[in-house]
Amino acid sequence: MIIIMSSAATTEQISRIVERIERDKLDAHLSQGEERTIIGVVGDDRQIDRTQYLAYSGVEKIVPILKPFKLSSRTFQAEDTVINIKGAQFGGAKVEVIAGPCAIESEAQILEIANTVKALGATALRGGAFQARTSPYSFQGLGEQALKYLKQAGAATGLATITSVNATEQVERVASYVDVLEISASNTQNYALLKAVGKTNKPVLLRRGKSVTVEELLMAAEYILAEGNPNVMLCERGIRTFETYTRNTADINAIPLLKQLSHLPVLFDPCDATGQWELVTPMARAAVAAGADGLIIEVHPDPEEALCDGPQSLKPELFGTLVTQIRAVATAIGRS
Repeated sequence: MIIIMSSAATTEQISRIVERIERDKLDAHLSQGEERTIIGVVGDDRQIDRTQYLAYSGVEKIVPILKPFKLSSRTFQAEDTVINIKGAQFGGAKVEVIAGPCAIESEAQILEIANTVKALGATALRGGAFQARTSPYSFQGLGEQALKYLKQAGAATGLATITSVNATEQVERVASYVDVLEISASNTQNYALLKAVGKTNKPVLLRRGKSVTVEELLMAAEYILAEGNPNVMLCERGIRTFETYTRNTADINAIPLLKQLSHLPVLFDPCDATGQWELVTPMARAAVAAGADGLIIEVHPDPEEALCDGPQSLKPELFGTLVTQIRAVATAIGRS
C-alpha cells in the first residue's frame, strides 16, 4: 500500500508512521516531493488493518496497490525519475546515448572508441569486461584489466562508464571502477545479484531478459529498489519469439508501456534487439519516437574483426549518422 501524507505533515509525524510500519514487520520507503511525502509500504500487508494508519496525525489517505510492483510504479511516484550520471540526465528531456564496444579488447581500442563516440555525441561509454556469453567457447572478456582500461577511458574523456556485473562476488570490485552497473539479460531474474547491486549507491542499468514479461522486469527492478537503491534504469533489448530473421524481436510496445506503468527511465538497445547493423539505425529512430529516454549502441572501428557482436556493431561514421537522425526525431516530439 501507499500512505500519502498531508502537505502539512511534520517530520515527527512521518517518523511515527515509519516506526509503526516497521513494528508491523514491513518496510517503509519514502518519496519526498516538494509538496508532500509518500510512503511506500513493502511486504505482505494483508494481515494488518490498513485503516489503523488513518488514525495517525498527518496521514491524508491510504492507497492500496493492486499490482505486485510498488516502488517502481507511478502510484508511488508520479513524476519521472531523472538520474544524473556525470552530467548525463537519464529520464530527462534529452535522449541520452550510450555507446562503445560489446567487449573491451585492449587499452588502445577502448580509448580510441571513447574519444570517437564522445566527438559524435555519446554521453556515456559502455564496454564489457566479464562477458556472459551463451557459448563457453566465446570470448569471455579481459576481466579486471578491462575494468582498468574502461576507467582510464572514462577519466580521459569525461564520459560516464557502464559495464556488466554477472555475479554477486563481482559487485564490489566492478563498482569501484565504473559509474553504472549493468545487469545483463541473462541475469534479469538473478535475485541474489539484484539484491547485491541494490545495496550499492551505484546507478543500475537493468536489461530485460529474452523471455521476461514487462511485469517480471518491473518486479526485478523492485528487488533493487527495495534494497534502498533508487537509481534504476530499465532497458528493452528484444525478446524471444518464433521469428528467426533477427537476433531477437524488438518489443517497441514495451517502451511506452513501461513509461506508463513506471517512473523509471527506459532505454532501448537496437543492436541486441536486431543483431544486424543495417537495422540498428531505423530501430533507434523508432524507439525515440516511442518515448525511449536513451539508447545503447555498439560501436567498433572494425566490426569484421570484433571479438564480440561484430554483426550488430556500427562503424563510427554510421554511429554519427544515427545520432544526427535520432536528434531530429527527438526534436520533432519535443525532446532534445
